[in-house]
Amino acid sequence: MKFLRRVFILCAAAVLAACASSEQALKPHHGPDPFESVNRDIWDFNWDILDEHIVRPLTVTYVEYMPAPARKGLYNAALNLEEPASAVNNLLQGKFGDSATSVGRFVINSTLGVFGLFDVAESMSLSRKDEEFGETLGVWGVGTGPFLMIPAMGPNDPRNLTGDVVDGSYFPLADLNGYVTILTTAIKAIELRANLMEQEQLIEQSVDPYAMVKDIYFQQQAFKVSDGKVERTEQEKALDEDIDAYLDDL
Repeated sequence: MKFLRRVFILCAAAVLAACASSEQALKPHHGPDPFESVNRDIWDFNWDILDEHIVRPLTVTYVEYMPAPARKGLYNAALNLEEPASAVNNLLQGKFGDSATSVGRFVINSTLGVFGLFDVAESMSLSRKDEEFGETLGVWGVGTGPFLMIPAMGPNDPRNLTGDVVDGSYFPLADLNGYVTILTTAIKAIELRANLMEQEQLIEQSVDPYAMVKDIYFQQQAFKVSDGKVERTEQEKALDEDIDAYLDDL
């Protein structure tokens, strides 16, 4: 099960990282939020209590005392378990080459990479082609549904919740015992939270942190479903042309 991957703060980390690394910022996309009043209360609980007193201190301790090679290996192994689900979702989206890559990565890293501890496939130019069933539903035209802020899980929506259930039913995730599932989930969650350390001030200094995280969340969903291919409006294209013309005249 991948439910805890979307612990509010951890999902925000992935979103901020994606937005920071993209060459073109996504335009605002405020999704439906009929449960805003309840969502805001849960946001406060997640951020001011869970993260401040549990998630962040645990992450700081883990990063400080766990050797970097061990951290990398454990994270690689946790991600390797998701390759079969990515293979299926790539196939369902018609990305046959990416599906084959995911299968190849799982076989290579599970064997030569010692159960995924070492990403041997990456050194063979087989990069991750991560896809989730929630993204597959989005490609098929299924909407996200209303925004949901869930205790300990964070930003979510009905489409992704459904996707998590389906993805968790594939081998080997479906065959893991409870302790291994908790361990792999915790490793991914901590690494995602660690990536947020440098950006967390963006949330703290925001006029409305809840609204910012919600908007970023829906932007990320659109970014993932479109594989980063953002359609630009005519106004945006015209603005870029004006800027280019201005720079050419300098």
